[in-house]
Amino acid sequence: MNDFPRWKYAIVVVALLLGVLYGVPNLFVQQPAVQISANRGAAVDEALKEKVQGVLEKDKIPFQSIDLGPSNVLVRLPVGEAEQQAKAQEVLKDSLGEQYIVALNLASTVPGWMRAIGAREMPKGLDLQGGVHFLMEVDDKDVMEKQLQRYADDIRGVLRDKNIRYQSVGRGPQGIVVQLRSAEDRAAALAAIQVKVPDLTVANGAQVGEAYTLNASVKPEKITEIAQNTIRQNVATLGNRINALGVAEPLIQQQGNSRIAVELPGVQDTAEAKKILGATATLEYHAVDENANPYEVARSGQVPPDDKLYYRREVGPDGKPVPILLKKKVIVSGDEMVDASSAPDPQSGTPAVSVTLNATGGRKMLDFTTQSVGKPMAVVYIERTPEVKIVDGKEVRTAKITEEVISVANIRGVFSNKFQTTGLGSNKEASDLALMLRSGSLAAPVDIVEERVIGPSMGKDNIEKGIKAVLLGLAAVLVFMAFYYWLFGLIADVALFFNLVLLLAIMSAIGVTLTMPGIAGIVLTLGMAIDANVLICERIREELRNGSTPLASIRAGYDKAWATILDANVTHLLAALALMTLGSGAIRGFGVTLFIGILTSMFTSVTVTHAITNLVHGRGKKLKGLSIGSGYTRSATA
Repeated sequence: MNDFPRWKYAIVVVALLLGVLYGVPNLFVQQPAVQISANRGAAVDEALKEKVQGVLEKDKIPFQSIDLGPSNVLVRLPVGEAEQQAKAQEVLKDSLGEQYIVALNLASTVPGWMRAIGAREMPKGLDLQGGVHFLMEVDDKDVMEKQLQRYADDIRGVLRDKNIRYQSVGRGPQGIVVQLRSAEDRAAALAAIQVKVPDLTVANGAQVGEAYTLNASVKPEKITEIAQNTIRQNVATLGNRINALGVAEPLIQQQGNSRIAVELPGVQDTAEAKKILGATATLEYHAVDENANPYEVARSGQVPPDDKLYYRREVGPDGKPVPILLKKKVIVSGDEMVDASSAPDPQSGTPAVSVTLNATGGRKMLDFTTQSVGKPMAVVYIERTPEVKIVDGKEVRTAKITEEVISVANIRGVFSNKFQTTGLGSNKEASDLALMLRSGSLAAPVDIVEERVIGPSMGKDNIEKGIKAVLLGLAAVLVFMAFYYWLFGLIADVALFFNLVLLLAIMSAIGVTLTMPGIAGIVLTLGMAIDANVLICERIREELRNGSTPLASIRAGYDKAWATILDANVTHLLAALALMTLGSGAIRGFGVTLFIGILTSMFTSVTVTHAITNLVHGRGKKLKGLSIGSGYTRSATA
């Protein structure tokens, strides 16, 4: 009789149906597309969509559709129109200007109802799609040097505020050394620094001549926090800069404690990528000159001697950036900023950004705001991008400087090192401004320690070879099982096919990026998955040789083989888990694929084959034999 419970049949049916549903999207071919997104505040609306359509129709560029999303416009081109894709990007860049980022992309052709439930194709890695890979090393020493300098400034500020006489505050071999005039001053300074600068561990040092010293070092937990914040800020900054390259789906992620991996699909110009990634940026706070008309100054070109003409990031009614006159004097700069975060104003509930300055910046801001309550203050974003020009046959290194006013707000009261920027249009604008304030410049220098470029033709060739490897491996296993184990081999073949479907479905559902090592993991999984079926078939054969009935042999074969299958797969899972957690890049991708493949193979090799076997043999009360290979087609009657 059939001893396979109905609830297990239900699990098998549901799992296989979901596997097919979430695996099918990988059969849809992506179509070339051009993605248009806003660059720092430009509008993405129906007007932009109509303008894009007009540009394409004017230049007679065929397109399938233009989709308006919440943050971008996606132009879908006919499949196979790679040349038209590049042409569309070029004409749209020229027409839309620098207010929009025009990037090449590949649009999904998966039906909308499938995408709505999370069924989508797997993203492809650089080795299958082509592009540039950089591995960058963050210079932690430079970060600590800057941080120690800030702490030294804070200590000087504390000593001045407490009227404590000191000779010097400077760098020492282990941190900061403070030299004071007397033992009483040293005791007072020790107490004040411990309260006002809690991130430092302060202790009495040796007396040097007539100077009484204090040694201050950064607490270990603060060093760890600084290192983590540094790499997070660099990741955010690099993300902002990569927008300038027009990359639709870049990958920027932390690797280890001091490295950042950057993958730019579709980018082939490494010189341009390095130029953008190596750019330096900063922020400056300036007073706004309200005594002159910025539009008149922009028209005439006559700028007052103490002012400088800037442009705001938003556009005016004429479609051009809004001019604004700022005082040349810098109130504080980004180097004096400690932190910035977005949060609603507690009084009005409107979007706002909270900014924290160090002691030096706080004193400068206090002096300015004391005299400027009710007046506007502007935040200027300045970026310097290195350029190399050939002049008279020689390389001349210059820098392109971009200056942009990203925020203007009125000063509502006197403040120093902590204040809020209000007057923002939305919470998203506030969070974007906070991110830009934190990430205006790299928190620490980065060095490119690894670089790879993969051409699109090589990626296409890798896909074809990968698919061929999977199909050949699958075919070889299917033929062997069918030839050696007959009907039971065919049942194992069906389970192996569904194993591949489930593996692709899970990888697609959770967004695993498919790479060449991932394809290798799939091929290896297919070969390993059949081991369980071989163990089960051999156990059934052994029971038949011992004189058991066919149904009893099936039951005993699955029961006795399970312990061995579980033991073997647990060791494989541990190895895959080690690759996932300790490895990075290609090694981690291989480990992820292997881990998922082992889980799906355990399910299909044991549960799915058991269900099919019981459907085939469980209904017969008297089986005269089993089709499980030569010499085992007949056995004792049930």
